[in-house]
Formats: sequence, structure tokens, C-alpha cells
Amino acid sequence: MILGGVLLLVGSVMFIVNAFKVSVAWGLGVLFLAPVGVVFLVKNWRESKMSFLLSLGGSALIVVGALLGHPVPTQ
Repeated sequence: MILGGVLLLVGSVMFIVNAFKVSVAWGLGVLFLAPVGVVFLVKNWRESKMSFLLSLGGSALIVVGALLGHPVPTQ
């Protein structure tokens, strides 16, 4: 789960940096408004692909770690 959290954090920071590289308006929009991030991802797929995939992989590792790490006790 820690590796997943690190990947998620790195991917998110890369995504925000990519948005600021395009323009300050995109960067602020991505930073404060989630729907703007989706629009930015679609419009700038080539620049944002790696950061998106890192975040997606990190999220998957967190979910898998949470499901496998703490089984729910049965009664």
C-alpha cells in the first residue's frame, strides 16, 4: 500500500506540473477543480499519459493492498 501511495502522489504531482507547463490557467484549474483535470487529460493526452498511468497504477495497488491486507472477520 505504501508503494501505491507513493506512485499515486508522484503521478498527481506530475499531472499538476504538466498542467502548469501548458499554462497557469490550466495548472490552477487542475489544482482546484477536478472536472478541469479530466478535460486537460483528454485534450493533452500525450503530455499527461505517463502521470495518469502512474496514478492509476498507484490507486490499483492501494485497493489491492487494502483488500488483501486486512481481511474482514466472519461471525
